[in-house]
Amino acid sequence: MTLVGMTRAVEAFFVRHRERLVWLHAAMAVVFIAVIGVPVFLPDPPGDATPLTHWVTFANYALWGLWFPLVFLSVIFTGRSWCGLLCPMGAAAEWANKRGPQRAIPGWLKWEGTPIVSFLIITILGQTVGVRDHPEAALEVFGGTMLAAIALGFLYGRKKRAWCRHACPIGLLLGVFSRIGAVQFTPKMPRPGGDAWTEKGVCPTMIDLPRKEESRHCIQCFRCVNSEAKGAVELRLRRPGTEIERIRHHHPNAAEVWFLFLGTGVALGGFLWLVLPQYQDLRQTLGAWAIEREWFWIGDPGPWLLMSVHPERREVFVWLDFILIVSVMAAVMAVMAAVMAAATATAAWLAGPGFRSRFVELGYQYAPVAMVSLVVGLGGMLFQPLGAFAGTAKGALFAIGILWSLWLGWRILAAQGVAPTRRVLASLPGLAGTLAVALAWWPAIFGL
Repeated sequence: MTLVGMTRAVEAFFVRHRERLVWLHAAMAVVFIAVIGVPVFLPDPPGDATPLTHWVTFANYALWGLWFPLVFLSVIFTGRSWCGLLCPMGAAAEWANKRGPQRAIPGWLKWEGTPIVSFLIITILGQTVGVRDHPEAALEVFGGTMLAAIALGFLYGRKKRAWCRHACPIGLLLGVFSRIGAVQFTPKMPRPGGDAWTEKGVCPTMIDLPRKEESRHCIQCFRCVNSEAKGAVELRLRRPGTEIERIRHHHPNAAEVWFLFLGTGVALGGFLWLVLPQYQDLRQTLGAWAIEREWFWIGDPGPWLLMSVHPERREVFVWLDFILIVSVMAAVMAVMAAVMAAATATAAWLAGPGFRSRFVELGYQYAPVAMVSLVVGLGGMLFQPLGAFAGTAKGALFAIGILWSLWLGWRILAAQGVAPTRRVLASLPGLAGTLAVALAWWPAIFGL
């Protein structure tokens, strides 16, 4: 079977069975409850527990060893298929929408910064409550996100997924990474004018289908696919990275680029405070400084909704911990975003006139190294079964991300019409920025 024939076969399969996807969504909701909710009611696992011997350990491995890294990696091969085919949150939001008042989507929700704020809040809260270590924290973060999805879905939009398009903390992240993926849904008869938002049509994430130019909002639900209709959308395969290489033709977005910068930094900060000895030194210094001023409240535990308070597991955060973790993550985010923005701005300046458009387009080159950093960092458990080869696998994946980012930067400059000689010079800031991201993540992934 040819590649085109295989693509048509996959398309036909999902179109034929798309009405049955509701059962898959229901099954995923059951799995979600089992992984997020059940561990809270079980005793803590013994020290020698494995994913095969204790459900709490299995649930933790399913979240951080399988779900997070594999969802990120899947966008390279299948785009945002997780969102449209499997995600229980998006499906729950759409189910609630059918029963809600279906109010008009407000401006604050449609604001492009909303998913950025959503991601930052969830990422920082996850660190302060210990989402990777405590079942109660996982239930709070993921269960709370599910409730938010249902609430927004119930209130806003008309037979649409306002949550998936405008507020999901992981949706925009997967959307950015889907731009480097091998899957795209393309209108058979594209209409000029550029990518646009509309509540008309069948698309649950409000894509104006005839004008569709980008991948980030497409959740691949197959509702827009009709092999017999000339004006429908069809599934196509492409070489990974193609959309970013030609990003100027696929609706580049400044908010998306700044999210890539900020998201990379805040996620990095969530790891560095755990591994850098300087954090503990800073904690001791600030604690002593506060006590000298009789700020004794800073040593009191805070509410469990905001921080980890688990004396039975010998982990109790006080206000000092909460303030310091949030501050360190915010500081690392600011520094990392500034470094990436400065490198991108320098490259855009060296490339020639048209600074703003060049800046936005060149910002996308960091997508591969950022994605690999998150996969290797968040999904460290994924590599545990490899034993002694885990470090080699991480290093190889990391190298691929670095080289791919450099290649994308070169191709973006070529698409901008930068001459080869000038392109070499304009590529150097991208090299510096990519290496900065890699080196910053090194202690969190490979140790000091």
